[in-house]
Amino acid sequence: MTDLHSSVTEHFTQLYGRRPTGVWSAPGRVNLIGEHTDYNAGFVFPFAINRRTVLALAPREDRILRVASSFSADPVSISLDDLAPEALHGWSAYPLGVAWALGQFGAPLDSLSGADVYLDSEVPVGAGLSSSAAIESAMAVALKDVWRLDFDRRTLAQVGQLAENRAVGAPTGIMDQSASLLGREDAGVFLDCRSFESEVIPLGFDAAGLEVLVIDTKVSHAHSTGGYAARRASCEAGAKALGADTLRDVQMSDLAEAAEILDDETFRRVRHIVTENQRVLDTVRTLRSEGPRAIGSLLDASHASMRDDFEISTPELDLAVEASRTAGAIGARMTGGGFGGAAIALVADADLPAVRDAVLTAFDAAGYATPELFTVRAAQGAAREV
Repeated sequence: MTDLHSSVTEHFTQLYGRRPTGVWSAPGRVNLIGEHTDYNAGFVFPFAINRRTVLALAPREDRILRVASSFSADPVSISLDDLAPEALHGWSAYPLGVAWALGQFGAPLDSLSGADVYLDSEVPVGAGLSSSAAIESAMAVALKDVWRLDFDRRTLAQVGQLAENRAVGAPTGIMDQSASLLGREDAGVFLDCRSFESEVIPLGFDAAGLEVLVIDTKVSHAHSTGGYAARRASCEAGAKALGADTLRDVQMSDLAEAAEILDDETFRRVRHIVTENQRVLDTVRTLRSEGPRAIGSLLDASHASMRDDFEISTPELDLAVEASRTAGAIGARMTGGGFGGAAIALVADADLPAVRDAVLTAFDAAGYATPELFTVRAAQGAAREV
């Protein structure tokens, strides 16, 4: 991280001809369990990871917001007076969308000055580790500080979600931003997406000698494309047909009746959400009562549900999960919105080399592109670094 801080500061200085006022960072996240439940007002259990987006910023005296990054050659500039979702495009919609969304939550944009921003990231893009929320959360905490806004972390999470929904056009829930902003070391964020109440739950992975292995399949996905939106529409249609405001209100005991009312596809979408909510609750309970080595079957069941009922997995993700389990992983599942991205495997330290080798061998035998494998640890949420 020190190298990334130095790099961001150096590039900011070269680009803008002055040094930044400060440096902020925010992590990506792994969702341990609870997929697509967030926009159904359900439960999720992600954790922030030790891969971060780092952002340097200095205020301006005029009303121009200027953003640049390591993955875009030219800065993007816009006046605070012109901020609107329809005026934002490409990668810059993530940070600039946050500035707009802060105004929607009450920031006095009429009386604020602009800023110069430069950012870089070590969160893989397209891997399902929420590189987007890392950008949004870093921008949110930076602007909160320099604009002296009295917003708490839960509000900033809602700001990030609004930016992603309206400025980027991705119909995501609030999980990613909450994990990035509320994360703690060796702990997960148990989040009720209806009330926005959250609780930090110790994972105990370190003491148990466990690693979380990320298997980035290199199959890219885009949440703003049709598959994610179609799943959300199915969930809304299922809830309406069952007379519920959201699928959060549908219980396990309601599934038999739902099977009679709904068409097969909609029923399977509903069944995933209802059972996944229960798996989140069971995971938190199991961590508290039995410890992290007892949650493997819940991770496995979550993947099977996403594969068969929600149909958001891919052959590469299925192979990553199967190879990990066969080689000794405690549990494994795809993570993130699906249609590509990454799987995670919970692995004992001693079994990590065997699991790595098994996944690489399986992908090679199947003729798939070589995946990127790396471990992550649960880390602290967004913060000012310098």
